[in-house]
Amino acid sequence: MDNATIEQKLKEMIVERLFLQVAPADMDTDASLVDTYGVDSVCLLELVVGLEDAFGIVIEDSDFDVRNFISVAALRDFVKSRL
Repeated sequence: MDNATIEQKLKEMIVERLFLQVAPADMDTDASLVDTYGVDSVCLLELVVGLEDAFGIVIEDSDFDVRNFISVAALRDFVKSRL
């Protein structure tokens, strides 16, 4: 799966699961999910479930590093490392 495909799938999943009022295509790949889109710790748990469902990966406790969840780009790189 290439970067663009992963990013699109991530943006769609984030908007859908977190009920964001932004179109997936309008999300900035490098923007902070916390500062720009209001993602909090509860949202992060929902993202973990979404990542596991959307990409068929297992996220271990040791993967809970804020750097993996800071932006769509960081999530893309994390997912790519797991695929």
